[in-house]
Amino acid sequence: MLLFGASGHAKVIVDILLSKGIQVKGFYDEDEAKKELWGIPVVGKTKDFNDPIEECIVSIGKNDTRKKVVKQLAEAEFGTAIHDRAIVGSHVEIGEGTVVMAGTVINADTKIGEHVIINTAASVDHDCKIGDFAHIAPNSSLCGGVEVGEGTLIGAGATIIPLVKIGKWCTIGAGAVVVEDVPDNSIAVGNPAKIIKTTV
Repeated sequence: MLLFGASGHAKVIVDILLSKGIQVKGFYDEDEAKKELWGIPVVGKTKDFNDPIEECIVSIGKNDTRKKVVKQLAEAEFGTAIHDRAIVGSHVEIGEGTVVMAGTVINADTKIGEHVIINTAASVDHDCKIGDFAHIAPNSSLCGGVEVGEGTLIGAGATIIPLVKIGKWCTIGAGAVVVEDVPDNSIAVGNPAKIIKTTV
């Protein structure tokens, strides 16, 4: 496996892969000062990638940056990293490039897009739909039937009540309690969550 990004998020992905017996052969990173991480070499920048046979994961936590790197890797084959201590229910779909951390619960008939992060101890209940490049942060809770759009960040410890729809490229603040739909490009915080800004 090759990883794109050699910072903190990458460390967690390396742990997941090594626990499953998957060797990380190297990193690509735009920071020329980075030469290795935990003894695994940084072999170049994204533009230097030339091994379309080797599975890859973009190990960058920032959603828009992760999407940009994926676009640069048009020829790449993407894998997934799902921790053995994650609980994944029946008929769950998980897209390529997605990372599922330890302690997460993903319940039945949930569909998770590509290059998504389901972070430590997050709970995603039945029939949820999570768009590509989203990030469900640690200890957040999505109740049944929640929809999360592309590129959206659900902050640490946030709670989304059943059947709420959150648009694309939103930010839901840490600890927020979302009780109604949130339109695209919104920042919502508080309990109950209120929109404080739009980004477009």
